[in-house]
Amino acid sequence: MSIPHLSETTLRRQATPQSFERGEDYYQCGAVGRPQRRGNTLQAEVEGSEVEPYVVCLTFDDSGVTDADCSCPYDYGGWCKHIVATALACLREPDSIEERPTLESLLERLDLPQTRDLVEELIAEQPRLMEIVDDYVQQRAEPAPSPQPATPTRRTLVDPASYHRAVRQILRGAVRDWESGRDDDSIQDDLQALIDKAQDFTEHGDPSNALVALEAITRACVDHWDEVAEYGADSDDVVATLDEAWTEAILSAEWTPAEKKALQQNLARWQDELGGSFAMSREALRQGWDDPPLQRVLRGQITELGAWDAEAPDFADDLARIRLKILDRQQRHQEYLHLAEAESQSEQYLTMLARLGRVEDAMGAAQTQLNSLESAFALARVLREQGARAQALAIAQSGLNLSGPSHQQHELAVWTSELAEDLGDGQAALAARIAAFKTRPSLGDYQKALKLAGADESTMRAELLQLLRRHQGWDSDSAKVDIFLQEGLLDDAIAAVEALGYYQADLVKQVMAAALNERPDWVIENAVHRAEEIMNAARSNAYLHAVAWLQQARAAYLASGQPAAWQAYRNTLLERHARKYKLVGLLKQRELA
Repeated sequence: MSIPHLSETTLRRQATPQSFERGEDYYQCGAVGRPQRRGNTLQAEVEGSEVEPYVVCLTFDDSGVTDADCSCPYDYGGWCKHIVATALACLREPDSIEERPTLESLLERLDLPQTRDLVEELIAEQPRLMEIVDDYVQQRAEPAPSPQPATPTRRTLVDPASYHRAVRQILRGAVRDWESGRDDDSIQDDLQALIDKAQDFTEHGDPSNALVALEAITRACVDHWDEVAEYGADSDDVVATLDEAWTEAILSAEWTPAEKKALQQNLARWQDELGGSFAMSREALRQGWDDPPLQRVLRGQITELGAWDAEAPDFADDLARIRLKILDRQQRHQEYLHLAEAESQSEQYLTMLARLGRVEDAMGAAQTQLNSLESAFALARVLREQGARAQALAIAQSGLNLSGPSHQQHELAVWTSELAEDLGDGQAALAARIAAFKTRPSLGDYQKALKLAGADESTMRAELLQLLRRHQGWDSDSAKVDIFLQEGLLDDAIAAVEALGYYQADLVKQVMAAALNERPDWVIENAVHRAEEIMNAARSNAYLHAVAWLQQARAAYLASGQPAAWQAYRNTLLERHARKYKLVGLLKQRELA
């Protein structure tokens, strides 16, 4: 038996020169044993460096080898030496290959009890096969403990078993981590990544595959959540993430009445069994796109109730944003605007107006609808992309007066300053840069503001330094050190680091280096205090940090002309901590001599 289109030329092309040479040696030494063909698969055992031989499997069709696999750990590109040896055996000794029946033909000869006995025997020899059987039965054969409606029949390329296995591995991996003493919980992040894969189908116009994947993920969570629940894992966040993904997939797909009924029942059952809430996806399935209040809104008939007959539920904003996302994807822009206006989605409404080139409409609506810094920033960016830079600056300046997280305030202020400078508006650029400095001081913003101040640089310097002295918060420590040292304000820099702890050690050392000649007494006092705090606590794992502080103290002693005082202090430490052998060894090293 020969494999079609297999030749030594092919082998050399598929393997590195080293792998081919070693494979040739293995073949010549008779390392290839028990070559067998079953249909379009050839399998052989190759003696190697381990007690058990490596198993090589070649799959082929009329065009040649389509896949080559070996149980060895080789992963350096191309075929390994064991695959090469097996292929050489096929080429040079085709008559040695034993023809064996395929798995399909073998199983056809067994009845159900015999098949069951075979599976049990295989699992007894290879216990890990139990997980594969478990997955197979969960997905295909085992009836559910309670009646389950038939799920929609959709033609898809997704293998639900792979998603089911992935969920189970995530949950069991978390259990292993907890049992080994790790207290971190990666379940939400890991499942989020899996759900994101399903959502990618929806976003690329393939909701059928998304629905199959989401059902497999949800069922797996239902089937296996008990395994992590006993360790305190809460399903609420996971269900919320699933609920959102289900909602978008549901609203992106076409449904028959029977399919909708089946999924409604499943969502209700999963909610009961898993906990959390699928309220939004269930409502999206009920409403679809034909719900009368929604249809009125999409036609532009907007009332105080928006897209609802009565008071809107808690998830109304999230549902509206998902609908808007779908309308945008489908380029139904006018319906998008109607729904955004009706559901008070101001940022989406304003930015869509700008994206459509309706700049004046966006500016007019912004006067009453711009209600957050985040919305202002989003609108300003779109306006700039549309070429309306002056309008973008006006919106950005308005946004600086609105509330928002400090990091967004700083980002918007810097963005506004740069845009104003591009437009030649130095005054606006300076005002925005000062706003950035007030929010989160930095050496870069300080230097930029001084440059923009021009002739008023001295006045601006005094104003910014005063702002810096008054600023409170961990995010200003680095800026204070950098700016005070640049300006030669050593006392201010020292004051800024006096109370800093272990995690800001680099900042303290930066100030110590600057103060070495002018304030050596402060360096000695501060460094010694920090070192002795570690040594006296007998924190052996932190002795290296104590030595680093002592090196700072030594440098200050020497800079102030007190080498004898340093030696006396070091001798005192050696005497005081004589029983701390690790510390004594460190104190005797050359850097502290």
